[in-house]
Order: sequence, then C-alpha cells, then structure tokens
Amino acid sequence: MDDDRPDVLLTGLLFYDLVLTGLGKPPTPGEEIWTTGMGCGPGGIANLAVAASRFGLRTSLATVFGDDLYGECCRDILCDQEDVDLSLSRTADGWPTPVTVALAHGTDRALVTHGQEPPYSQDVLVGDPPAARTALVHLEAQPRDWLAKAAAGGTQIYADVGWDPSQEWSTALLDQLALCHAFLPNETEAMAYTRTDSAVAALGTLSELVPVAVVTRGGDGAMAVDQTTGEYADVPALDVEVLDATGAGDVFGAAFVTASLGGWPLAERLRFAVLAAGLSVRHHGGALAAPGWYGVDRWWHSLTDPDLKRTYGFLADRLPENPGPPVAHAPVTPPARQH
Repeated sequence: MDDDRPDVLLTGLLFYDLVLTGLGKPPTPGEEIWTTGMGCGPGGIANLAVAASRFGLRTSLATVFGDDLYGECCRDILCDQEDVDLSLSRTADGWPTPVTVALAHGTDRALVTHGQEPPYSQDVLVGDPPAARTALVHLEAQPRDWLAKAAAGGTQIYADVGWDPSQEWSTALLDQLALCHAFLPNETEAMAYTRTDSAVAALGTLSELVPVAVVTRGGDGAMAVDQTTGEYADVPALDVEVLDATGAGDVFGAAFVTASLGGWPLAERLRFAVLAAGLSVRHHGGALAAPGWYGVDRWWHSLTDPDLKRTYGFLADRLPENPGPPVAHAPVTPPARQH
C-alpha cells in the first residue's frame, strides 16, 4: 500500500509479566506450591503491540520504561525482537517498571502487581498524535485529550474497556464512543455498561452508539454488528486447552484490526480474531503468546478437521505467501545479556 502511516498507534502502561502455570490448586496462606510451567516477558500495553506487529502491522507504541532490568528487557524485546516503533516512548530515571505475577489456574488467572503511577501521562507521551490508520485504546473514566485529536485527524479508533473496581459501570464512559469506529468489550463489561441482561441485548444497544460493535464471550466466541455494511455475525470459540489466558483479549483486538484493515467480511474478521486468541492461550504470557501470521499459517496447514477446514477456508486466500519466521514465546527466564 502507498501509505507510510503507522497502521496502529498504541499508548498505555507496560508491565513486566511473570506467569506461573500448572497449579494443581490456588495457593493459600502458609503453604508453598511448586508449579510445572513459567514464562516471562513484557505485558500490559505490550500485549497489543506485539500481537499487532506479528501480523505485519506498522506499530507505534507510546509508553514508559523504568530504568531498571525489567524495563531494559522489555525495551529490547519490543524494539529489537518484535520491530515495534518506540520513538514516542520514554525511559524514566528512578521509576521502577511495574511487575505483575500471574497465577494461571483453569481458564482464568489471578494477578499480583507492584507498580507506581508513571511520571508521564498518555497525553504527554503522544502529544499531537502522529497520523495513523488506527489506534487501539483502552477507554477510561477520564477521557484522554489525545484521543479526540487522533479521531479528528482521521485515525479510526478501536476501543475496549476494563473491569470497573467500583462496579458502578458509569454510562458516561459510553459518551466516548462518539470518537470510536469500533468497540470491543467482553460480555460482562458490555452488559454492565448498557444495563442489559444478555450479550445480545448489550450488542444491540452498543450498535446504536458506534459503527462497529463487538462483544467477546470467552469460551462462547464472539458476536458483532457492523452498521457500515449492515452485517451481523456470531461465531463460536475454538475448542482449545487453555494454558494461560493472559492477553487473549488483546490478541483478539489486534487480529480484528488486522482483518478490518484488509477489508474482510465481518464473519471472517470475527473468526480470525477468535482463532488468534485461541492460539494465544496455548502459550505462556500475554505479549509473547501472540501467534502472528506464522502461528496462524502453521495451524491452517496442520488442520485435519474437515468442518474447521471448511469454516476457515477463507484463510487459503488470506494468508501471506511468507508468514515469517517462527515467533519467540515467553522464556522461563530472560536471556543473559551479551556484552
């Protein structure tokens, strides 16, 4: 394409993630549990950045790195290994990179995090937003100034939202959807913010507020309405064994943007996003579990189920001729630095 803009603009808080899997049961105070699996690497906003970059999207990330071992490790992985543009990011002297320990059990996980408020806000990091084809954002109660600037500059905003610890689920947050092209909450969030009692009802309400409304449903797949094309789609999830669900929603979002930039029909966009998220939960960690084109290509060419082969037959025309080299998954410990 004759378009040198970033495909995706991202900003948000970065974490160093340490993920433990294979727990026989959740830990209780006073006991020690040995686990069979562990992975480490960048998390938080890095989940979206790596997932997008591995699908070949030019990805620009504005975040803050601590001037410590964790920040240095995350910066090296994102810049050198994953080819993410960090020109909008900053390293903060004396500020510790937030660290999260994730305990994966069953299809969910518990998180314990140490961190401090970053010394630079999103608005300071992004400034006047660079022209970008899309931005993947996490809506918060307090609107960010850069978001309105980006939307006014022609950037299509794809947004999600997180758990509200106050459980007030203020409907005022939905006012920000006026800036958005697409909104991709999970069903719990969608029902809470729309004051509805089903994913279908929540989707109906959201479709009146934003051109493309998507409701993700975990093991039940996802559903969406695209008012720009008049399409509706409801697709099931893949039947996969979940090792670690960290970052699966971010992988879904990055895959949906990838397919949307390709102009795919809505059902294909949803199936592709569900597939990418399903492939990601088979590996440790959030960012480095993202399958990218390599993982999708490998899955497609190893597929023997005739029903899935028909359902995902569109991939035969969508996969790039060169899906790239194998992706790097989360190591048990970070590699030693080369001096």
